[in-house]
Amino acid sequence: MKERMQKIPTSIDSHPQKDSTECESYEGVQTFMDMTENNLKEVQFERGNLLEYILSPYNLNRAYLQVKRNHGSGGVDGLSTEQLGDYLREHKDELVESLKTGRYRPNPVRRVEIPKDNGKTRPLGIPTVVDRVIQQAISQILSPIYERQFSDNSFGFRPHRSCHKALRRAQEYITQGYKYCVCLDLERFFDMVNHSILIRILSLTIRDGRVISLIHKYLTAGVMVKRGYEESVEGVPQGGPLSPLLANIMLNELDKELARRRHKFVRYADDCMILCRSKRAAERVRESIATFIESRLHLKVNRDKTEVSYVGRAKYLGYSFYMMNGKCRLRLHPKSVAKMKAKLKELTSRSNGWGYARLKDKLNQFIKGWMNYFKLADMRSILQTTDEWLRRRIRSYVWKSWKKVGTKFKNLMKCGIDKWRAWQWANTRGGYWNTAGSPILCRAMNNERLKLQGYPCLVDLYIKLHQH
Repeated sequence: MKERMQKIPTSIDSHPQKDSTECESYEGVQTFMDMTENNLKEVQFERGNLLEYILSPYNLNRAYLQVKRNHGSGGVDGLSTEQLGDYLREHKDELVESLKTGRYRPNPVRRVEIPKDNGKTRPLGIPTVVDRVIQQAISQILSPIYERQFSDNSFGFRPHRSCHKALRRAQEYITQGYKYCVCLDLERFFDMVNHSILIRILSLTIRDGRVISLIHKYLTAGVMVKRGYEESVEGVPQGGPLSPLLANIMLNELDKELARRRHKFVRYADDCMILCRSKRAAERVRESIATFIESRLHLKVNRDKTEVSYVGRAKYLGYSFYMMNGKCRLRLHPKSVAKMKAKLKELTSRSNGWGYARLKDKLNQFIKGWMNYFKLADMRSILQTTDEWLRRRIRSYVWKSWKKVGTKFKNLMKCGIDKWRAWQWANTRGGYWNTAGSPILCRAMNNERLKLQGYPCLVDLYIKLHQH
């Protein structure tokens, strides 16, 4: 696509940009460092040409390739990522011209509901693939502009930052003596963002009115729900490439207020934890910050769920904290353990009809992902008891799959059980779960045999992760 896209003349640079990060800005000018080949050179954006940079062939091609890599389902127009390249080759000139002249109108997003742990659903808005390319192109240019404005204590949806780094920062503050926390709960944050306030905040930095207008069009594009159109009077639809950046820009106002008050805090997207030295101080902070959020940002704080507690009882990003030898350490929050076991129980359901190969694949996929996220926690003892429980569920699964008495008898014999006991247990009337815990089945399907067959062991994976 890159070589077939129209060359858009700009006053920026004739060389394609490889990467950009913002450096010191001058009055009336947005300044970047532009990497071209082996040279680093300064590029300046005047007030009115930021849109041309967003619509440059190189930047649009990067956006197209990123959307292509992400795959994802199509929007309301039914166009897929596989069809996107052909569509853009045919309509690129028309598309770019309509964006430059302000005639472009984004399509409404397609509403889908994602189930949450509490049984409720989270609304997700899926833009069309063409709108995803444009949003991605905007995000690629605006991200480095805003990166230098964002707080060092903000970790969500930012390059080279992660949940793990947020947790490490929280550990540092707790070790320093900030052992009471306020866990902010913003009610339906993405659905409650005030468009007027967000546009005003954007206008403080973005000086090209056409870019502000384009972003505003995306905010008010509307939603298609079961073939019916709904207006978007507030909120930032989750699901588009631009939404995380806009969320961070909005919540950066909260970060600045917390920094102005010299509070210790850690924020990952809308999950914010403010740390204090005493419970009384934390309670004062909860009330004053909730007032600021509601009066200045027009967001709603769920005061029932915004709790003040000792850090050992708090849940942040699925983890909890505890002190050992004067240092803060991480552990699993009980709710995270319960959620993990519920998922394992679902995967090892005896009625799913998957077969051994699919069961192993599903278990390994889930456990590796879960372990990589929670690897910072001290959890060896919990994993040992979970492993015992999981192996029993696997034995129960296998025992049921053998079904007939003859099959059970032959397989028990193959597993080294003597003929008389194999026949006796093949004819047992005990339930699957009770039989799976019997000494005979534990010997026939011992731990080493299950590992050799490809079933995962949580403790082994935990040890392997901590050896690197």
